[in-house]
Amino acid sequence: MKKSIRTVAIFTLAVFISSSVFSQKKCVYEEQGFTKLFNGKDLSGWIIPEGDNGHWSVIDGVIDYDARSEAEDDKSLWSEKEYTDFQLHVEWRFKGYGDHLFKLPTILPSGEYLRDEEGNIIEPLGPNSDSGILLKGVGQTNLWCWSVGSGELWSVRNNKDLPAEVRAAAVPGSNQDNPVGFWNAFDITVKGEYITIKNNGIIVIHNAYYPGLNVKGPIGFQHHGGIDAKTGKLKGASSLVQFRNIWIKEL
Repeated sequence: MKKSIRTVAIFTLAVFISSSVFSQKKCVYEEQGFTKLFNGKDLSGWIIPEGDNGHWSVIDGVIDYDARSEAEDDKSLWSEKEYTDFQLHVEWRFKGYGDHLFKLPTILPSGEYLRDEEGNIIEPLGPNSDSGILLKGVGQTNLWCWSVGSGELWSVRNNKDLPAEVRAAAVPGSNQDNPVGFWNAFDITVKGEYITIKNNGIIVIHNAYYPGLNVKGPIGFQHHGGIDAKTGKLKGASSLVQFRNIWIKEL
């Protein structure tokens, strides 16, 4: 009798472990109808810049970029497929900084810069890495080390022809970035010309108007910075960045 109970217990435990392992293999994004944009092994499904020479690569299961692409033209990495309306999940982190400090102005909630009494922009120097998620070839949301945090819509905020409230909506509501070296999670929703962004689970851009975004185009990861021809060192705002766990759902 004891042997029978022990056998049943072992069998039950085995089933439980097997079920747990199986459930761990399931991805919540796959269950919700998302499609994987990065297979974790190579850059299949992505367009590597011609002449890049291996600077966009896959290292330890993540897309890695060292800001040193040798491509003569566009150095950014683009998806082969194009999209219109979608939800996109991307995890990203900066590995480090460029070789010198960078001017880091403070962006106010209005979209204007913090200035001194004489009207000059206050630009303290600090370490910075800079990249972005490119939206359909016409839009961009920034990834950087500025105090305002990542998610800022640069071209919208700086477009003085747009109403003040539209420019202000392009400024992150809060800085939710983790420190350099740690992973962050972006969840981006694009519908027509409107965009919402969650950074690490917190909405930082809420239904912001982005003129010209109602098109079809690829998703991209931005090259920024690179080698300074005079010094031979990386510029202070270079894209020392990695990406992983990339999923998309068309709407």
